[in-house]
This record gives sequence, C-alpha cells and structure tokens, in this order.
Amino acid sequence: MKPISIHAFPLHRAFRCLAAVIVLGAAFQIDGRADTNTNSITNAVKPPDPWNAIILTVTPDHANGVYALNEPVVWTADVKTGDRSGLAAVPYVVKRDGGDTIAQGTIDLSTGPATITATRAEPGALLAVISVPTATKHPRPFTGGAIFAPDKIGPGAPAPADFDAFWKAQLAYLDSIPQNPVVEQGSLADIKYNDGIPYYKVTLDNIWNTKVQGQLSRPVKGDKFPGLLIFQAAGVSALEKGMVLGAAKHGYLVLNIEAHDIPIDQPPAFYTSLKGGGLKDYISFGIDSRDTYYFLRMVLGCVRAAEYLTSRADWDGKTLIVSGVSQGGFQSFATAALFPQVTALCTSAPAADDSAATLATPPRPPSWPASYLPPRPDDPDGSKARATLSYFDTTYFAARIHCPAQVCVGLIDETVRPASVLATYNAIPGTAKELMIFPFYDHSLACGQVPFWHRKDEWLAAAAAGQPLPPVPTDPPTPNAITISGSGFGSSPTPTAAPVPAATPTPATVPTPAPQ
Repeated sequence: MKPISIHAFPLHRAFRCLAAVIVLGAAFQIDGRADTNTNSITNAVKPPDPWNAIILTVTPDHANGVYALNEPVVWTADVKTGDRSGLAAVPYVVKRDGGDTIAQGTIDLSTGPATITATRAEPGALLAVISVPTATKHPRPFTGGAIFAPDKIGPGAPAPADFDAFWKAQLAYLDSIPQNPVVEQGSLADIKYNDGIPYYKVTLDNIWNTKVQGQLSRPVKGDKFPGLLIFQAAGVSALEKGMVLGAAKHGYLVLNIEAHDIPIDQPPAFYTSLKGGGLKDYISFGIDSRDTYYFLRMVLGCVRAAEYLTSRADWDGKTLIVSGVSQGGFQSFATAALFPQVTALCTSAPAADDSAATLATPPRPPSWPASYLPPRPDDPDGSKARATLSYFDTTYFAARIHCPAQVCVGLIDETVRPASVLATYNAIPGTAKELMIFPFYDHSLACGQVPFWHRKDEWLAAAAAGQPLPPVPTDPPTPNAITISGSGFGSSPTPTAAPVPAATPTPATVPTPAPQ
C-alpha cells in the first residue's frame, strides 16, 4: 500500500502554514497584522506602519529546544527584516509555562543581535516574549520557547478515582442506543478529478437524541480495507471532501465526522451563523456536570463512529487508525482509550490535556478548552469546571490507550501548552510512541507542519500494512522538527498533587439529559 501523500489531503491549515514559513522564515512567530485602518474623515489609507516591517528571530541555543533542569537556555534575538535602528530598548519577559513572569528587562537590537538567558529547576516550559512597539497601542510579540526535563512532566493531578467507572457507564448507555446508520450517496460534482471514488454521507444515532454526521469514502477496487477515522479541530465548519477522497485513493476505508450534530456540507454562511449563535462558546455547554457536558456527546459520537466503521463488511477486520489535530487530537485519544480495536493514533498538538495544570507544583496555566472558558462569577477559581473537565482529559485517556501513538508539539504554543502535551505523551504506556518537537512554532503552525504530515504518512502506511513502525530518522526532516522515539523517554512521571475529587457516578441505565 502506498503511503498517503500530503498532497492527497487539501489541509488548508497545512498549506497556509507552509506558505507562511516560506515567506517569513522558520525561527519566529508573528501575532500582529499590518495596520489597514482607514481615516474616517478622508477615507484615505493610513501610511504603512514601519514597525510592521520588523520581523524578529528568537532562537534557543539548543536546536531542539530541550534542556536539563537548571541548565541555562540562551535565546538569541535578532532582526530578520526591517529597520533595527529604533530597537535600542525592546522589552521582554520570560514566562514559566506561559504564565508567571520569572524575568523581565530590555534588550538592545539597534546594532546587532542580543541574548536572553533563563532557566528553571523543575520540569516544564519557558517562553521568552519580546514586544516590538507599533504605531498602535498593541505591541507585536515574538516568542522563543524551551522545554526542561520533558520526560519528567506529569499531570497536575491523577485522574478522578471513578474515571473508568464513569466511562464504563457511559459506554453502556451508548450501547443501549442502536446505530441506525443512514448512508446516502454524496455529490462530487464540485470535485475535479475524483477518479470515480465512492463518496457517501453518513448519519448515526447518538445520545441525547442527537446524530453523528460525517462523510465516508473507500477505494474503487477491492473488497476489504484498513480503517481510518478522522476527527475535526475546534470550531464550526463544513467537512472537506478531500479529507476522505485522498485517503480512499490510497487504499483506506475512511470516515470523517463532525464534532457537532450539524450538516456537513452547507454554505459558509450557515456555519458562520452557528459560530456566533447556537454553537458560540460550545466548550462551556453543560460544564456544571460531567453528565451534561457538551464533550460527552462529542466523545460518545467518536466511539459510535468507530463502532460503525468496524461493523462494515468492507473493513479489513484488523486495522483502525484514528487521527486529528488539536480538538481532533483529544477525540483521537478518547476514542483509542474507549474503543480497544484502535490500532494506531496520529495526532498533532492534542487539546484538552492536563485539566489539573493549575494544581501542579509550581502551578501551570491551563490549555484549551479550560483557558478559553468564559469567566463565571459562581466559579471564580475554575474548580467547578475543572472537576468536569477531569473526565474529559486527554492526559488521562492517553494512560488508557493500547496502541502506538504519534504526537507533535510546538514549543511556543499558548493554546495547547507544551508542558500539558508532554504530560499526555509521557502518560502513553510503553515505548511504541513518537514525539515530534517544533521549537519555533505556535498552535496553528505546529498543527500544520509538513514534516509532521509526512511522518504521519509513514506511520499510516506501516500500520495499514501490519508492519513495524518506521524507525526514527537519524536526521530531522527539517532543522525545525526534532523527533524523539518512545525509547528515549523514561517511565511515566507521577502526578504532583492530590487526586481530583470524584463525582457521583451516573447509573448506566439512566439516560443523561441533553445540555440546554
């Protein structure tokens, strides 16, 4: 079986990020945008902000960004493009795990590069954030990352004592609901060169009287195929047909599902309306209880999709690979933990890790979704939300998978923080796992790096063929991608705080209410 080429998947995020790298270079992050405001009186475009032409590089002295405890990291900051003459006193801060400031000052970049040095005595990450002034009140941050003793990073707290009992009850609840699959021919009129690949729209019954909606494809020729289940990143959007068509062309029976109970192929305005309306802040729906939390329907929908895919007569009966980035990574780990027939997992920047990060020693800021939850006066310290999220924690699911896993992390990712991803990676049992580190990339860039997708292709091809996982390359695929095999890390670290209090289990025979 041929490996899936990156070109087989029209991954808009991957191509957008690759273009950014080609144009702007590898060793930097840009959060600002050009000033395109117009004058309200003359309607004339303002002159370009000269500060927006400035691009900095922030490079750690270890190429992989990995350090031992108490080892100093030295970031070299320099001006890649733009006029440096006004950069004589540029402010910077060094943040522990992107949260607490442990150092600050100014650097002089007006005549050449400058360095920032810091270290930490406990496992975790450091971020050096340099703020370049602009003509507006908002400076443009450029960030350098580093990770310390990555193999020693564990979750902020153990899983709830009844984590497994809760999910056993919820799986029993799902089992009480028939799949009732509805499969209809989908249109490929908008896809050129589809090579006659079969394409279907699939609907399955899920909990709370909701549906799982997705798209299915398979090769033109043959009777039985390895299964591939693809999950979506956070947000609200249509499904891209190329996601399944490309995989089908390379020999897979592939199912790609929506995270929400919504149609898969409506016009953009439909999803824009949902983003600002019915699905706005969906990460907070039902957050007061694990039994009503929105992610319960999402996770059980993933399991339902896996059940359906492996029940088909055209599945080969052996291979089931799950894959996704960010929120899709969370769904991948949850599915692999709850559906033992999963044989391999490939994910980049998996979200929903380490829900107890704030309980770690020292405390760490949380990742998405906890860090994006709307503030609530009745939960000022987030303890109520944390109790619910502890049952939907990628790190705890990771400890319960029994298949090879590939994970990618960006060291300047402040959406899914690197320490949290490392806690998840370290929780994966055994050594049949692989970590790809991108020292210079944030969330969107780390999720879309071509080296990750190429390495994923190699994993998919090996898993589908029933072959051993491909060996770790001796040379990194690019200077900005460092690959570490599972054998390079030790045993899983122990949590650093007391267990999260368990909630009262829901009886498996009592359907949980739908969130309002």
